[in-house]
Amino acid sequence: MMQVQSGDQREVPTEVLNSGLSSSMCSDENHEFSDLKGDEVAIVVVPFPAQGHLNQLLQLSCLISSYGLPVYYVGSATHNRQARIRANALNASDIAKVHFHDLPTPEFSSPPPDFNSLSKFPAHLQSSWDACMLLREPIASFLRDISSTSRRVVVVHDSLMSYNVQDVSTFPNAESYKFNCFSAFTAYCLICLFLRIPGQHEEELLKKLPSFEGIMTDEARDFSAAQLPYYNVRSGDIHNTSKVIEGKYLDLLAEIYQNKKQWAIGPIIPTNRDHISNRNNMCLEWLNKQLPKSVLYISFGTTTTFSDGEIKELAMGLEQSKQKFIWVLRDADRGDIFTGGARRVELPEGFEERVKEVGLVVREWAPQPEILAHSSTGGFMSHCGWNSCMESITMGVPIAAWPMHSDQPRNGFLMTEMLKVGLTVREWEKREELVSASTIENVVRKLMASEEGDAIRRRAEEMGEAVRRSIEKGGASRMELDSFIAHITR
Repeated sequence: MMQVQSGDQREVPTEVLNSGLSSSMCSDENHEFSDLKGDEVAIVVVPFPAQGHLNQLLQLSCLISSYGLPVYYVGSATHNRQARIRANALNASDIAKVHFHDLPTPEFSSPPPDFNSLSKFPAHLQSSWDACMLLREPIASFLRDISSTSRRVVVVHDSLMSYNVQDVSTFPNAESYKFNCFSAFTAYCLICLFLRIPGQHEEELLKKLPSFEGIMTDEARDFSAAQLPYYNVRSGDIHNTSKVIEGKYLDLLAEIYQNKKQWAIGPIIPTNRDHISNRNNMCLEWLNKQLPKSVLYISFGTTTTFSDGEIKELAMGLEQSKQKFIWVLRDADRGDIFTGGARRVELPEGFEERVKEVGLVVREWAPQPEILAHSSTGGFMSHCGWNSCMESITMGVPIAAWPMHSDQPRNGFLMTEMLKVGLTVREWEKREELVSASTIENVVRKLMASEEGDAIRRRAEEMGEAVRRSIEKGGASRMELDSFIAHITR
């Protein structure tokens, strides 16, 4: 399985052993580059400063380092700190093997989210994203230093950091690979839109496909477009998905990018459930007292903020459904999560007292992967960020899809209409309408307490089992990961 026990390393491919890399892991504790000896091959990971992206790149860093390779996680000091303190489901011993290189954090404003906005896109984060465009020079400087002491430097970067890593092409011993933090299906749809080519979708699905309208602001679209000219610098792509889930769309992407190598190595989240019972967390303690598959987990990620009216309807819908639940009730992150006070979201009067035997409201960071892996969890109401989708699929938990922005409408469509492991809470075309308590109640009951919900749950469990097998030795995703490691250490 993907979880590496403390102190262990993965079985290393022969190609890696032959390169002498298995002994090149640096063991210093302060992780400063100046204290490290030269590496045969050094992997430099460059994340994008938003939680869903930071998290995936940190998981990938731990995964690569489990092969005995030195990995440098390079980002602004603020966002590196954020990645470390929110490292869900990762062992501290695995994180300790990753070398965090803190770049000076550029100044940016960090306003609170606008909870009354009809658009759920986190426009308040734009200034932090704009500031990260100032990291090109310090990243190039780091690459210059590390390339002078390494046989090869391998840069793995978020697709939204392509501008910042463009200088990799100026170093003769460096190469870069783009990491896609979203589904292959979404990536394929975006490429078809960009290249103006018709997508290869079944006709019935094509009629239902959600539009791209309203998924982001003009400023965010311009930011994304600014990365495109630097895509060609890369040598290939890494996908946090599995052929078990998205084989068709991975094949279609490979056809489009015939000169770029492709690897589907997901899920990159650890899947070993043995440590769950050892966690001291109120959510897990509460789940331990519930019946198997009886609890709905509700969380809308780190970029979604609900209005007071939306929170009231959700609370009423959950109460009326009479189903067990854990509800993570938080505002969206600020650009700098360490500044500013959080809004205290008010629930309907007496709600928490009335549901205390049925539900748990959590207003702090929750261990989502462990909650989804718990035997008492039987459903997940989600915004359908790709982290959440992959965790839900991997743990075999069906989803109540409520997409908010960006890739989420397509991810939700993939889960409900294509993989058929979920139900839709609200159609994307009705995104600016208030979702009523009765609608929420009906979806929750259908997912958690109906024959249709049971059938969806069985499909989700079967898919989860297949996906977990894919990362075991001999599985499709494991072979892809071994292939990537062999390629970069050739």
